[in-house]
Amino acid sequence: MKIGLGALGDVVFISSFKTPIKVRTFRDFQRDSSARWGTNEIHLQKPRSQFMGPGLDTISFTMQFDARLGMNPRKEAEKLLDYQREGKVLLLQIGGKPLGQGKWKITNLNQSWEDIDREGNLLKAGLSVTLEEYV
Repeated sequence: MKIGLGALGDVVFISSFKTPIKVRTFRDFQRDSSARWGTNEIHLQKPRSQFMGPGLDTISFTMQFDARLGMNPRKEAEKLLDYQREGKVLLLQIGGKPLGQGKWKITNLNQSWEDIDREGNLLKAGLSVTLEEYV
């Protein structure tokens, strides 16, 4: 089922400028893939490489939360922080298609509080998210 631009678990990436405006998107999306290799030592010869299989992929991206665009930055950041601290495994899909084997864990979050009003309400924040494939 295709919902919005995609989703990380129940965090749906949306860009709707209809009233009420709601924007929860990502940028700087980067996916890293690796392979696992072993080395077999052979007496008086060069070692031989052996393919052990694929490694776990990692994905990183940033999200911007702005109260003027219908999001509560503190609530959005806390939700993802709770998922990380609970070790929650989430499905990731972009354009209605799952990435990897579909399941990912949040390994790192970096919050940047950019705009706070005089009562201490967070109005605008950036969140860098790092995911690792969960198999």
